[in-house]
Amino acid sequence: MNVVIVGPLMALLSGIAILLWPKLLNYIVAFYLILIGVVGLVAEYDLLARM
Repeated sequence: MNVVIVGPLMALLSGIAILLWPKLLNYIVAFYLILIGVVGLVAEYDLLARM
């Protein structure tokens, strides 16, 4: 999956989940931040490995 599409896709799914289950907000935000951080680190490592 392309790294560029992960952020918007996760934001869309998170927004829908928050609308359906508002009590999950803390968990969704935490999962989103962790996922975006991991994807960013993997993408950065991949770019550095290609140099």
